[in-house]
Amino acid sequence: MTDFIQSGIATATEPTIAELIKRPLLTCAATDSLQTAAQLMRQHKVSCILIREGEVITGIWSEADTRKLAFDKINPTEVEVGTVMSSPVISASGSTQVSGAASLMLNHNIRRLLVVDANQRPIGLLTQSDIVRQQKIEFYLRFREVGSCLNKAALHLAADLPLSDAVEAMRHARADAAIVNFTNGDYGLVTERDLVHLLADGRNCPLIGELATMPLLCVAPELSLLDAVELLTERQVRHLAISSNQRICGLLSFSDILRNVEYAYIEQLKTALRDRDHALRTSADYLRLAHKVIDASMDGILITDKQGVIQSVNPSFTKLTGYTPQEAIGQTPRLLSSGLHEADFYRHLWHTLLEKGHWQGEIWNKRKNGELYPQWLSITAIRDEEQQITQYAAIFSDITERKRQEEKIHQLAYMDELTGLANRRMFFDRLQLALANAHRHNHTLAVLFLDLDLFKRINDTLGHLAGDQALKEVARRLQTTLREGESVARIGGDEFTILIPEVNGCKSLQILAQRIISQLERPVQLLQQEFFLTTSIGISLYPKDGHSAELLVKHADVAMYQAKSAGRNQYSFYQASSSQQNEDELKLEQALRQALRQQQLQVYYQPKFALKTGELTGLEALLRWQDPELGSVSPAMFIPLAEKLGLIHQLGEQVLRQVCAQLREWQDLALPVAINISALQLTEPDFLPRLRAILEQSGISAKLLELELTESCLIPEHADYTLSVLTELKELGLRLSIDDFGTGYSSLSYLRRLPLDALKIDRSFIRDLPESESGSQITLAIIAMGKALGLEVIAEGIELAAQRQFLLDAGCDTGQGFLVSPALPPAEIRQWLTVKQ
Repeated sequence: MTDFIQSGIATATEPTIAELIKRPLLTCAATDSLQTAAQLMRQHKVSCILIREGEVITGIWSEADTRKLAFDKINPTEVEVGTVMSSPVISASGSTQVSGAASLMLNHNIRRLLVVDANQRPIGLLTQSDIVRQQKIEFYLRFREVGSCLNKAALHLAADLPLSDAVEAMRHARADAAIVNFTNGDYGLVTERDLVHLLADGRNCPLIGELATMPLLCVAPELSLLDAVELLTERQVRHLAISSNQRICGLLSFSDILRNVEYAYIEQLKTALRDRDHALRTSADYLRLAHKVIDASMDGILITDKQGVIQSVNPSFTKLTGYTPQEAIGQTPRLLSSGLHEADFYRHLWHTLLEKGHWQGEIWNKRKNGELYPQWLSITAIRDEEQQITQYAAIFSDITERKRQEEKIHQLAYMDELTGLANRRMFFDRLQLALANAHRHNHTLAVLFLDLDLFKRINDTLGHLAGDQALKEVARRLQTTLREGESVARIGGDEFTILIPEVNGCKSLQILAQRIISQLERPVQLLQQEFFLTTSIGISLYPKDGHSAELLVKHADVAMYQAKSAGRNQYSFYQASSSQQNEDELKLEQALRQALRQQQLQVYYQPKFALKTGELTGLEALLRWQDPELGSVSPAMFIPLAEKLGLIHQLGEQVLRQVCAQLREWQDLALPVAINISALQLTEPDFLPRLRAILEQSGISAKLLELELTESCLIPEHADYTLSVLTELKELGLRLSIDDFGTGYSSLSYLRRLPLDALKIDRSFIRDLPESESGSQITLAIIAMGKALGLEVIAEGIELAAQRQFLLDAGCDTGQGFLVSPALPPAEIRQWLTVKQ
């Protein structure tokens, strides 16, 4: 095809080679040394230099000529460049079109042309790189991979190969570059340009490995030619290594790209067809080459006359459509019509084709076997010298795989892969459109938020495959329950949302919610067993509960939790007060996380005293939190929240470290300090090792620490584990006590087995002493039981002298409360102790 298009007739859209000249000519005298020529080429960053004798260009010395040199025998300062140049220099007129110049280069197997004016005076050099960069072939390059351009294996050279032998190998292989293999497994690259630089420096380089450029720039065979051209341009290099499965399988250069892209030029095809009659009159070879290009094309090509009757097709046409040339020629392209496009589509196609001379786009056509498939189609009008349309050329490719990939990407982006329902993104897109419509027509819209009750049990007991099966069944039932126009989505886990774009009243929503609940209550068959699912549904309304998609979904979620709190398997409409409560809890959660990160929680200490003598017997560590925004936050709020969020271990460790550090400062006081331990902390596997490590780091005696355990720690089901942990704590030397005794459940026989030192009566029993009859009886019973078990009995929350006297008379040993002192920060405790002494 390149010979065929070398007519020199430039089209209206194709530039001449004179327009591509970017740099002035670089020349040197034939008597200049080889080193001088190489230095000039490196200085001007070019790949060749023209050799002149006087004012006449007699030859050219290029990077490719370096392969002809015997590097072990020449001295570049002594060799005249004229003795090693290539001659004659192939030239072309500056008015030659680009396609003709490309053909000339390929026919002569050269990479550059000398461009001359009408008087045969040199005006510049044209390179293959200049041609590739100017061609508008992005579509072709985008859908071709670099692996398709490789027609021979890359030349590999050992790094310890002598330079002269390496150059000989490149000359023998006709390779402009070679991959250098190092013994450590690394790769480098040596090109003709590196040889030029070596000559310019005049230095000795015994081994080829010393000349190699590293690291080797590698790409995968699947990379598109368009990306390869951009990478070559960006890195200002001319070679890319093609790597597959960690193996170098070839090198890609601009030359390889040029050889491939010539077959993709639609404009060249148009020129070939327009000049076909001329070719028949001048040379049979031209016609043969034109047919060869068309026949070799991977895309389907058909030629019609100006009435649209098919005149010729190529082999790829038959491969793609199933129609042989005999079946297609004489027919019109209606033979391929899919019937999917309206008449307006074809009217617009022909209008564009007649007005602009070309049309391209996506179209659905039909194969001979009836299969419909998508094409990327380009149609070009062929005009004669009088600019009258004589033919049409169409080139098309099957883009079924590309459409399949696009559909896959769309599904991944907008559909839930497990259930086939819309995902969160698509649901919000639909909700945005529905909100705009509801606002425009002033009607009500509803969002339902569904969460399956206790769904985790299925995953935990039957496994995730059964859980997935249950979710698919739920999705199917929801789809069959909804009416036309209503849409359901799975937004994550076992959470679903439903959009009701237009609502007549709350009654219809109540009926729908109850219908959904009834549908999901029916048993589900999982692993040959019947399981029952229930759901909690929250409902929010536009515009009452919000004007944005995010707010409506958020409020429906809040309403769903209201339904769960009310007992599950029911629905609830959004109530603003619950939303505020959730926002407050979220705000508190964020503040707590920040307080733990910044260690803002402080330990206060409340004295414990002997009821009989008033003597100080120890201290209890109590946590206090003063937040910059929330102010003073009660432990009754943040301790349960820390347990809920799984932060109690981090919080407990911070308290333990603060108390141990404080005890180290108070070594002269030798006062024991009691610390509250949560049931969650006690069950943590690394609780004991971390406690030992903290004690060792602080250097304090374990006897100065007392751990207060709530009754919830003493669950009989965990009796053996709890007994072993408490025994180890006791062996360390720590005191152990039961806190808030009387508010939980403890087996007396179990208590007798535990290595405890004290019982602590909960403040709720002390508050109304001595007036409360029931409080008095319970307190007396706890004290009697503690004494019977040989335990110290401690009462907390003592605020009145009458309470202290009652407890003293009942036999209680120790107390604490506001009667003596509230909890104080460490500095004030020190002052308080000084006053007491």
